[in-house]
Amino acid sequence: MIATFFRRKPIWLVNSYLLVLSMLVLSMLAFSTASFGVELHEDEAEPEKGPHNGRLLTSGELAVELAIFEAGVAPEFRVWVTENSQPVEPERVSLGVTLTRLGNIEDKIQFQPQADFLRGDTEVYEPHSFVVTVSADYQGKNYRWQYDNFEGRTHIEPAIATAMRISTEVAGEATMTETIEAFGKVIPKEGAQRDISARFDGQIKDVYVELGQVIAKGDKLLSIESNESLKSYTIDSPISGVVLMRAANASEQTQGRMLLSIVDQNRLTAELSIFGLDQRRVSLGAGVQLIRSGQSQSIPGKIVAIIPKIGVNQARTVRVDFDDPNGDLTLGQFVTARIDVAQYVAPLAVKRKGLQSFRDFTVVYAKVGAEYEVRMLELGRQAGEWAEVLGGLKPGTEYVTENSFIIKADIEKSGASHDH
Repeated sequence: MIATFFRRKPIWLVNSYLLVLSMLVLSMLAFSTASFGVELHEDEAEPEKGPHNGRLLTSGELAVELAIFEAGVAPEFRVWVTENSQPVEPERVSLGVTLTRLGNIEDKIQFQPQADFLRGDTEVYEPHSFVVTVSADYQGKNYRWQYDNFEGRTHIEPAIATAMRISTEVAGEATMTETIEAFGKVIPKEGAQRDISARFDGQIKDVYVELGQVIAKGDKLLSIESNESLKSYTIDSPISGVVLMRAANASEQTQGRMLLSIVDQNRLTAELSIFGLDQRRVSLGAGVQLIRSGQSQSIPGKIVAIIPKIGVNQARTVRVDFDDPNGDLTLGQFVTARIDVAQYVAPLAVKRKGLQSFRDFTVVYAKVGAEYEVRMLELGRQAGEWAEVLGGLKPGTEYVTENSFIIKADIEKSGASHDH
């Protein structure tokens, strides 16, 4: 039934339907988890905190306070131990922590005494989302605790992800093309427009064409009686094209003026204005994407001429030949252009449309099975659809590209906060 609906409706109505459907699914996710297979974490009791604002783990009279410390240093675990509320010298405790991250990746942390605490020997990198397993040996007895410390993570069943059009790609190498923006309009190529005037002034006897008429090379345009010889002669079209301007009528005198203008609409070019420092970055043969006002689809082309003279507006003019088999561009039409000025290969890059904000970070959402989790990114250059990744993501990671905002909304509903 839905497929039939889509086949019979215009695209704007289909898009509106899909938008409403997505909003409806998101609303239902907020109220029901059983029918959609999305794990939304209920508000849990705040874990007990110690005097250093760390997680407090207890067993009998022994208490271990585990905190992530990141003031002036890379994030690291620090642990304080007490017995009967009295501090225990850190040298008397042997302690280890295992962090099990999404995908069963384990980070093992060992601890050494420092001042009145035990200090972890491994950086706790973002996201701080893992199952924490703590083991401690004290006075010949072994202690073990385990708890979940998730942030920026959610679970969405595959069928629901498909319904919400959540798409993924694999992060890896990408060719990035840097562009600049320019503006201009469509004009005839050299020789594609001919202005017609009389070789010998005289009286116009007949005009054989109308404004907008399509004509072929050699078609009769005008018949004129010369004022000197009183003999009539005809003017034929020098090119095939369309009559762009007509300023001639029977019985008028030619008087040395332009009578007709003919243009070949199959031979058009785009003339663009390049300003400032961008002038140095533009080169012959550079690729160009031309975009009509109000349109999203682009028409490919390349720069075929750079006019050496700077115009009165201090812009340099370039001309772009383009491939337009459907005739989408029209003479005189204004266009926006994206001109390729640099190209380079990024060892690791992600699609910019997949980027979202999380706390103070720019992130993508990694996908492992039916689990989605933030990956905090260190970004480099951005060009076109790509953003270069310098850190925070491993090559080969599957990440969300389409509709990543749905993942963000679901995580925000779940209340997966940053808890140290």
